[in-house]
Amino acid sequence: MRTYEVLQERIEEQPSTWLVTGAAGFIGSNLLERLLRLNQRVIGLDNLATGSRANLLEVKRLVGEQKWANFRFLEGDIRSLRDCHEACHSVRYVLHQAALGSVPQSIDDPISYHATNVTGFLNMQVAARDAGVSRFVYASSSATYGDDPGMPKVEPTVGRPLSPYALTKYADEMYADLFARCYGRDSIGLRYFNVFGPRQDPNGAYAAVIPQWVASMIRGEPVHINGDGQTARDFCYIDNVVQANLLAATADDEAAINQVYNIALGEKTTLSQLFEMIRGLLEPRYPRLRDSRPAHRDFRSGDVQLSQADISKATNLLGYRPDRRLKEGLAKAVEWYAGTLTAQPAAELSVVRPATASKA
Repeated sequence: MRTYEVLQERIEEQPSTWLVTGAAGFIGSNLLERLLRLNQRVIGLDNLATGSRANLLEVKRLVGEQKWANFRFLEGDIRSLRDCHEACHSVRYVLHQAALGSVPQSIDDPISYHATNVTGFLNMQVAARDAGVSRFVYASSSATYGDDPGMPKVEPTVGRPLSPYALTKYADEMYADLFARCYGRDSIGLRYFNVFGPRQDPNGAYAAVIPQWVASMIRGEPVHINGDGQTARDFCYIDNVVQANLLAATADDEAAINQVYNIALGEKTTLSQLFEMIRGLLEPRYPRLRDSRPAHRDFRSGDVQLSQADISKATNLLGYRPDRRLKEGLAKAVEWYAGTLTAQPAAELSVVRPATASKA
């Protein structure tokens, strides 16, 4: 039996209390779903600036009323230290996913990105320290590699940041390292590479490429490629990211703790290849896509042209084995978007608001 399968059995047998920040978002709601399926107690903290109650309602439907009873939702803000303190009370593990996550949006609005991604991160570290949390796992990003030309990307080698977003994530890594040395706090950072899957928002000017393209093809809208189509990314399905978070939270090898890891497939796919894959998956449902072609436009400021991860460190120290490959993940994502783009939430969600909750 593989490491992750054994771990899930162990987690299910020993229920703990977990805090997921950004629980109403794409990655956070997928973590929430997996933890509830494993009979864990979960607190979710989210200000609903980028997450949605619809994501939480879908998780509730999928896990059922009995498991859902183990979830408590706090509508609060990581920019409020008091909200962070309340959320961390009696928590064993923190999975910190709350952040603003768009490279171009960070160029447009660097102040908001610093407030959420750096000040908010520091608030969470302080609150976790004060609450005696056992392990703090946080979302970093492949954007931290900046202009480093090396390929594939290896954790010790980073270049200069190319966007405010990239700088905020690198600052988070530095703060986590500082808290380990100054306060003895155990943290693990996960540098995500182009995560995709169900519940990722396809709308808006800053939407990620896969949900945006899938939605555009379904709606009969143009698909735009920034550049010549040879820009390449290491696309990683959400199930692999969930695996990495649980492995990191429960790692007991001292060598694995207070480290940063690439979380990806270790493969690269060009945007032109990605377009053909998505079109091929949707064409049986929408025959009109048979002759569709993308429209090209200028490269986007702050983007790197090539990105691919070396995942050997996560494999060796965490036991990470990404078992959802790109085509399988795309098929699952396409099925979800095709079935839910026009769906509307059918019920309201009960919310606990901290007395000091601030709204974004």
